[in-house]
Amino acid sequence: MTTLPLVETPRIPVVTSYHGVDVTEEYRWLEDGTSDDTIAWTKAQHHLTRTYYDAVPWRDTLRARVEQLLKAERTTYRSLMSGGSTYFALKEQTPRQQPFVVALTDLGDTAAERIVVDPNAIDPSGETAIDWFVPSPDGGRVAVSLSEHGTEDGSLHVFDVETGEVLDEPIPHVNLLGGSMAWRHDGSGFWYTRCADPAGFRQQVWLREIGGAQHRLDVAEGFADEVIAENVLSASLDGRWLMDRVQKGDGGDWQVFIRSQDPDGAWWQLADIPDKCAYAVLGSDAVYVLSRRDAPHGKVLRLPLTEGATVADSREIVPPSHLVIEDFAVTHGTLWVADMDGGPQQLRAFDLDGGLLSTPEIPPVSSVSSYFARLSRLGPDRIAWRCESFTEPPTWWVAADGEAPRPTALATTSPVDLSGYEVTREFAVSRDGTHVPLNIIAAPGSPRDGTAPALLTAYGGYGISLVPTFDPERLLWLEQGGVLAIANIRGGGEYGQEWHHAGRLATKQNCFDDFIACADHLNDTGITSRGRLAIIGGSNGGLLMGAVLTQRPDIARAVVAAVPVMDSLRSETTTNGKFNTTEFGTVEDPETFTALLAYSPYHNVVDGTRYPAVLMTAGENDTRVDAWHAKKMTARLQAATSSGQPVLVRLEATGHLTGSLDQSIEETTDIYTFLFDQLGLGSQLVAAKRQATS
Repeated sequence: MTTLPLVETPRIPVVTSYHGVDVTEEYRWLEDGTSDDTIAWTKAQHHLTRTYYDAVPWRDTLRARVEQLLKAERTTYRSLMSGGSTYFALKEQTPRQQPFVVALTDLGDTAAERIVVDPNAIDPSGETAIDWFVPSPDGGRVAVSLSEHGTEDGSLHVFDVETGEVLDEPIPHVNLLGGSMAWRHDGSGFWYTRCADPAGFRQQVWLREIGGAQHRLDVAEGFADEVIAENVLSASLDGRWLMDRVQKGDGGDWQVFIRSQDPDGAWWQLADIPDKCAYAVLGSDAVYVLSRRDAPHGKVLRLPLTEGATVADSREIVPPSHLVIEDFAVTHGTLWVADMDGGPQQLRAFDLDGGLLSTPEIPPVSSVSSYFARLSRLGPDRIAWRCESFTEPPTWWVAADGEAPRPTALATTSPVDLSGYEVTREFAVSRDGTHVPLNIIAAPGSPRDGTAPALLTAYGGYGISLVPTFDPERLLWLEQGGVLAIANIRGGGEYGQEWHHAGRLATKQNCFDDFIACADHLNDTGITSRGRLAIIGGSNGGLLMGAVLTQRPDIARAVVAAVPVMDSLRSETTTNGKFNTTEFGTVEDPETFTALLAYSPYHNVVDGTRYPAVLMTAGENDTRVDAWHAKKMTARLQAATSSGQPVLVRLEATGHLTGSLDQSIEETTDIYTFLFDQLGLGSQLVAAKRQATS
């Protein structure tokens, strides 16, 4: 075993008093990423981490396999939209570093597709990315938010679809932790979000006339100047109306505002936070709302699209049921509803009065709507969805009013074949008796004698559901005889609002209890054993990793926490941390402070404890979770652990789980090198290479 260099980390006590409770920490100085001391410490940690990897003799072999899987020719289409008779998609095609926007005239044939906006041509370094794009109603223009170095601080560019030329000057700061825009019906201008103070966010809605007057602030009374407000803009297809769904923090509280697109149009409030309107869609003469008021699983309401209308004027057209309504879209004559039952999804079609028309056939344990690819309306009478599973890559499907669904040519092509692996659903029992779903992916006949290596992951926050998705990277683990386990713990939305609310604010501990129960289930049923189990999570899932490793240091052999929140008491001092207070709570409230202190990973590290091997990652340009979370936790664990196992931090000049393809290959290589090394899988990797070359 290589002796890793010791990083001397000064311990400088700082005491903060919360509601009469004095909390002492020793590494707050690492929060200043520009100080000479922090820069020197970061360089020393980089040297330590690279020393660890340089001592692994088979890392290059693994990297070659990672590059083979992730850089081999693969095509997938992410979001899909329409403008006029043209379809627009965000296309990912390796070995290009970043996805790009393409235009198509026929969803059944991609031969004539053409590139409209390519960040790879704009920035050959691969460090410019598309945050989002919106085509104009006639398809002649497309607005694109472009950001650099993973910052997500996007500038809005308007491109002519035919010539590729940029119209007018780019608009800075339209996207930071989220952003949106909506076109005027004739394409002569658009409404967009803009950060009045990028350092403090403060998002506002502005109107821009192309080639004409200056930008104009378009204020909806009661929200535009608030610090904690994210605006999601959309327009009706007939061009008469503009809607702004305003999220008040990241905890799932929404307001809905609407205005006419007429120059003298005025905003009115259609729904407030108590109405629990999780989503809304503009039809031609009505507004459709997904409400969870008195319906934790959701119900769809319809109300007339007339000035001054509110949800009090609505009527229920899709009642609540045992299924969770995750998403919906409306065409000229059909309401399409994506339902979920603990993760897997199905689709139902209704007429606009709520009469059931059909239930399109969706394969079991599949998804049709995810956080990144929702149901998409394509023109007045057509709907599209991306169907995929854990083992089958995604394909976009379309259906028109009165026609049967059909697959499009927008299907993922990949050299990675996961179809030979099995997916089973099992349930772990949490501390309070709650049954928690576990998706188990493994080769047929995998042993249940505790010998198989297993990798367990979860998220559990913001009401975000871990639905079945296809990920070629999973083959790295599966082909070593490993088992993958994906847990649908509380804090997500897999069983509706109640499932989410049972894992937020003062009940956040349920998330950690659920995950621990899933790890115990894997061990108790022989799927794996403690010494053969690794756990991994990112962002809020990184917080999950930090909490469970401090509460149960014996939980696993190795832990990977990517871009994690680790100091729950200081998180809200950051820009995005303010938005997270509606999900996690605030130290200003005595009840949620008590809960935060009880699970904050950084504050619950105990000196002399035998902690497992830990790898943390962080992006120095991350605007969602500041890199100092991982730095402070690294320093604390390195000082405390008595196990002799490595505690490493991998820092890079990227953003929040973002980066170019090459950066992803390097990070993936390092994560799996760490996991394989800790679980003893490196020798069989080398053996497999020898067999392949002999």
